Amino acid sequence: MITNVDDFFAQGCGRCERFATADCSARRWAEGLLALRRICRHAGLTETAKWGHPCYMHAGRNIALIGALRGDFRLVFFNAALMQDPEGVLQRLGANTRHADMLPFTDAAQVAEREAVISAYLREAMGYAEAGLLPPKEVHAIELPPELVDALDADPELAEAFHRLTPGRQRSYVIHLGSAKTSTTRVARIERMRGRVLEGKGVNER
Repeated sequence: MITNVDDFFAQGCGRCERFATADCSARRWAEGLLALRRICRHAGLTETAKWGHPCYMHAGRNIALIGALRGDFRLVFFNAALMQDPEGVLQRLGANTRHADMLPFTDAAQVAEREAVISAYLREAMGYAEAGLLPPKEVHAIELPPELVDALDADPELAEAFHRLTPGRQRSYVIHLGSAKTSTTRVARIERMRGRVLEGKGVNER
């Protein structure tokens, strides 16, 4: 992954084999990404590289992240549960995302059209950072698939490791298992994920 922000805009994030090629998503959306960068910097945010992407900070907090995918490029807000979204433009990052947290774009012109809204939302997020506000913690019971319950009952070592995982990591496994169409597939996935659970990792962690 890149560690220098300028490298992202010139070559991409470095997380896949398309890095520094003409097929890189960062190069495909270069004009729009640079427009988002200009808006974030003009807002007074501190620019850094995190997770291979440009991350913008204020008052010691992450405010927003710029990303590029095959189908769109986007600005993703941290602590999205605080955002008021009066324009109704924020979208959920994924089906399992609890709060609308991103502004997706498919054309650089869309960034220019929404510049005032983007700037206002950045100022709102910066205000929360300055005030030290964080979203209230949400407690959600995680309903485990029957196959996982059976596996934990039969394997004390796996059970202990699974219950030591953070709620987010536990949820990643539940979602992963829930996407399987058959019980046989879920059982096979549990067998494959055992080592990662024992290492304290989430389903997608390297």
